[in-house]
Amino acid sequence: MAYTKIVTENPKTGHVREAPVGFSWTVLFFGFFPPLFRGDLKWGIIMLLLVLVTTGLSSLVFMFIYNKLYIKELIGDGFKVKSVGMGTVDQIARKLNISLPMLEERIIHLSTTPNRSSVEQ
Repeated sequence: MAYTKIVTENPKTGHVREAPVGFSWTVLFFGFFPPLFRGDLKWGIIMLLLVLVTTGLSSLVFMFIYNKLYIKELIGDGFKVKSVGMGTVDQIARKLNISLPMLEERIIHLSTTPNRSSVEQ
């Protein structure tokens, strides 16, 4: 199981993605399929080609690094961290040794208008 999960959102498109942090058991057991299921075609194809060339030995490397690669791809595509499953964003950023941009929540300020129902006489 991964160390924790982060939820990311692209502020421009509104797409939300969940990304595990840490060791990738899914890559260990299923090889190049997890990137394909996540829509990460680039790394899915790279992993498939390397699995074919190395007769599967590359999976032993990717199970340690793929989740970090996936998070870097999401950040590169404009996603920002919305929430984390366990710990803080700073702890996860230190563990990954990368900068994690936070999603700025839109704050709606309601302006108060004076009550115009009373009429001066």
